[in-house]
Amino acid sequence: MNYRINPKTGEKLSLLGFGAMRLPAPEGDPSGIDAEESVRMIRRAVDCGVNYIDTAYTYYEGGSERIVAEALKDGYGDGVSVATKLPVMRLLSADEHEGFLETSLRRLNRDSLEYYLLHGVKERYWPTVKECKTADFLLRKKEEGLIKNVGFSFHGRNFEFFREVLEYAPWDFVQIQLNYMDAGIQAGVKGLKYAASKGLPVFIMEPLKGGKLTERVPPSIQRYWNTLNVKRSAADWGLSWLANFPEVTVILSGMSSMEQLEENVDVLSRPDAGRLSEYELSVISDMAAAYNKLIPYPCTACRYCVGGCPMGIDIPLVISMRNEATIFDCHEKIRDELNHFVRKLPSTCVACGKCEDVCPQRLRVSAILNETAEMFEDESLQWWRAYVNKGGAS
Repeated sequence: MNYRINPKTGEKLSLLGFGAMRLPAPEGDPSGIDAEESVRMIRRAVDCGVNYIDTAYTYYEGGSERIVAEALKDGYGDGVSVATKLPVMRLLSADEHEGFLETSLRRLNRDSLEYYLLHGVKERYWPTVKECKTADFLLRKKEEGLIKNVGFSFHGRNFEFFREVLEYAPWDFVQIQLNYMDAGIQAGVKGLKYAASKGLPVFIMEPLKGGKLTERVPPSIQRYWNTLNVKRSAADWGLSWLANFPEVTVILSGMSSMEQLEENVDVLSRPDAGRLSEYELSVISDMAAAYNKLIPYPCTACRYCVGGCPMGIDIPLVISMRNEATIFDCHEKIRDELNHFVRKLPSTCVACGKCEDVCPQRLRVSAILNETAEMFEDESLQWWRAYVNKGGAS
């Protein structure tokens, strides 16, 4: 395993970190956890040199933290840093701080934490974080010895907000979403370099875009790969691109199978990990451009549209599903997901135009929703969903 140095502490951290958000699930139950296989995978990762494991209070409603605790029993936790997170999306008052931390410590069966983060910092949660003085709470617990490193994971819209959050408190590390397809989204590469310039270690989440860059490679991308002199797997391209940044300290991968774990370990254990040639970098740049050309509707999920929708449609979610169907050629999968998991179907749109008035991308949202409904909605389910939405069933 390759290691990077935490510039704040000098400790060696494995370039591959184990993200415990997408643990293997029992067949037919993606919301559950295959506990035995999860423990086996985490221990295999530790055996391969992985010494950083990331979980959170909310993952599987605490199940992830408990699995991590189980996996690190019997000496497997020696030398392993564990990170978990305070759920700012559930924070209502400062009185809840202690409870969140104590619950995570109990689930993890630990007296202290190496790394503790504010989870999923977004614009909508930031006023509450400041009002509750949540950063002060973390820093106080650091002084008390319960936390060694305090940080935040960022899900905000842009670099400007990222810089505001980063400069708000004396953080010890930051965690950002980054992959070659989204180099300019959220904090982006600019945020990576800015945080590193401040002497902070940067941990990367969603390195393979939640698996989308590996699970369903579009035919046009595959045809392009077939012409290349250099042969790498989809995961190899994505992880190697990130490893090529010296500013990256840990790459967190949410692995759902032993095969994924073994491949990721192999990629980030090679002596040449993070040493891409100019040709290979140009290949990745071309791939990113090719992927982004496939996006029919450039929604940035800013969610300005959601608050004003009288029907309560999760517009960014619907547009994201519409985009993914095109990019990754997974229409049947999107059809199933839309009809069974989206509470407010796009067909409930009344074309009031409120979403379009506030959309920074000037998208014709009503038309997109109508198109998505025509493409993917199961008409046999529409009457039932309308009945439920009117309060006819619980």
